Amino acid sequence: MQSIQGILEFVDQIFVNLSSWFSSQLASYLPEWAVTFVMMFATVLVLIVFGLASIIWINIFERKIIGRIQDRYGPNRFGPWGLLQCVADMVKLLTKEDVTPSRADRLIFNLAAVVPIVPTFMILAVLPFGRGMVATDLSIGFLYIVAVGSLGTIGIFMAGWSSNNKYSILGGMRTVAQMISYEIPMVLSVVGVLLLVGSLSMVSIVEAQGQWRLPFIVLQPLAFVLYFTAAIAEVNRAPFDLPEGESEIVAGYHIEYSGIKFAMFLLAEYINAFSICAIATTVFLGGWQGPILPSWAWFFLKAYALYFVLIWLRGTLPRLRVDQLMNFAWKTLVPLALANLMVTALVVKLVPQYSLVGAIALLAANVVIIVCIAIVKYPRWRQDKREVVLVSRTPTPQTESS
Repeated sequence: MQSIQGILEFVDQIFVNLSSWFSSQLASYLPEWAVTFVMMFATVLVLIVFGLASIIWINIFERKIIGRIQDRYGPNRFGPWGLLQCVADMVKLLTKEDVTPSRADRLIFNLAAVVPIVPTFMILAVLPFGRGMVATDLSIGFLYIVAVGSLGTIGIFMAGWSSNNKYSILGGMRTVAQMISYEIPMVLSVVGVLLLVGSLSMVSIVEAQGQWRLPFIVLQPLAFVLYFTAAIAEVNRAPFDLPEGESEIVAGYHIEYSGIKFAMFLLAEYINAFSICAIATTVFLGGWQGPILPSWAWFFLKAYALYFVLIWLRGTLPRLRVDQLMNFAWKTLVPLALANLMVTALVVKLVPQYSLVGAIALLAANVVIIVCIAIVKYPRWRQDKREVVLVSRTPTPQTESS
């Protein structure tokens, strides 16, 4: 029994032990400051390689599932079972001609392709992928994620404005409006969890769920739904993908980009999609905690399960109109997030922490909010369903045959 536990412990801590071994080997030859610098560089390199490698797997995973949802096979030509299709697409994008509009602001146009991708890798630095597997445990981890994640909005606006194209700047403005609007309920939904934990550290959030002996999705189900919905819109995924929908403003802010620059926007989108699933796993699903399996295996199982939900929604729901998109953010998500925050603060103040009474009170408070919003919204939903707009048809004039 002890040998089995030893094997499980070894597998669980294999990456942590490998990092410690590599650091000790460097310490034999280099001064302390050089070891710190090399370890920082190696950590950044591992995060970048992980991000790039995960895109290949995620892309194949998504295209296969979307194919099944739409009653087709998906990619199945290049490589066994079509597994190398993503590599072929990557080679195609990297070898395409890189075109820059003649009247574009070249400096900002080229810089805009890089700006959205940098924050996506920076967010990975504070996520605990397993027990002890975190690049840096910041005491302000969630605040860091919010601050760094907001930088992508700047890059998108730069891309729309620098193209010197009316359609791209309109698409850029709509994207910025959408991202800012949905960032508010996304952050407010997590503040309730932060009140329960008493810390902004992502590692502390995972450990607090162990102390509660329940993932926060049980204590804060409404907050989880609000966060996940707002986060989907934040990263421009279906059904909130208006900024880059072909049926909208000719594909939006990146219409003038091609080749490797377009590939960088695509890369940032996929890593952002994985990041919101990883953050939801950390904040609401207990992070790396779970029985038997290694901690890092639990983390990725939960994160990819949430990513499957993203794919499911993309293959199922139609795209919203822009007025529905903004109304949903400001008239539904923001009030619900504020109500959840106020109720959570009241429960945290009145009920002992890490207690069964506190867990029941939090769950009951979420149920009360959901029931109240259903009572308020249901008559409006029925009214909208009954409203039918009749479009008058002008009769076609009859012409007399000669």
